[in-house]
Amino acid sequence: MEQVMRPVGVAEEVVIDEIVEPSVAGISWAAVLAGAIASCALTLVLLSLGAGLGFSVVSPWFNSGVSATTFEIGTGLYFIVMAMISSAIGGYLAGRLRNRWIGVQSTEVLFRDTAHGFLAWALASVVGAILLASPATSLIGGATSGAVPASASQAGPMDSYVDTLLRPNNPTADNAPNANSGELRRELVRLFTADFRNGGEPSAADRSYIAKVVAARTGLSQADADKRVSDVIVQVKADLDKARKAAMKLAIWLTLSLFVGAFSAALAATEGGGLRDGTWGKTALGR
Repeated sequence: MEQVMRPVGVAEEVVIDEIVEPSVAGISWAAVLAGAIASCALTLVLLSLGAGLGFSVVSPWFNSGVSATTFEIGTGLYFIVMAMISSAIGGYLAGRLRNRWIGVQSTEVLFRDTAHGFLAWALASVVGAILLASPATSLIGGATSGAVPASASQAGPMDSYVDTLLRPNNPTADNAPNANSGELRRELVRLFTADFRNGGEPSAADRSYIAKVVAARTGLSQADADKRVSDVIVQVKADLDKARKAAMKLAIWLTLSLFVGAFSAALAATEGGGLRDGTWGKTALGR
């Protein structure tokens, strides 16, 4: 038998076929955009429905309708359900409408479908936050500018210090600054705003001055005026603490709804992409 002699140290050439990447892009931005728009639209519809349901169960009268705790829990659960439904539909559309990838491994297809759903959820969240924040800011700003007089709206951070400097030693109904107008009320509003900012409360000097003003304006004795001021301060602190706790709970519910929405969008996109390629359920059956 004839043998082919090769030089020592020369290895045989091994021919490896190169893997050709598909020319189709890995992200179908049109599908992502379509899913995000559908998710935002459905979120708006569900928000309108939730507002209607909320007004139907809440009553302005005391001991009527659901309690505040029940309403907060119901609102949080509705946020989660709303995020689940809208994000799932948006993710499903993003996965179902994307381009088909030929010659891509199944694990890579699964990852891309998941990414499509996550990107659709992220885009819908950002666009929804922008669209909802802008009208709310305009509405609050318009209501504030319409309700607050021009002189009060121009108040600066130094007004409370000026009020302290020009504060009369013994205010009465006659020598109080513009007692018949709203100047005294605006001064007390600025005083309360400055004192209660960042969780503080009126100092002893401010309490004494406020009590003198209350006694002068209402005709109460000094002891009764002091008691009224103390009661109002306690009520303000309780209301501020209640608002802080409500905002904290709302932030927690919103965070949970965002996590649930992201998971729902990614999972629904894998189903939509599997149905698009005709592979949904076949992997599980093959096992």
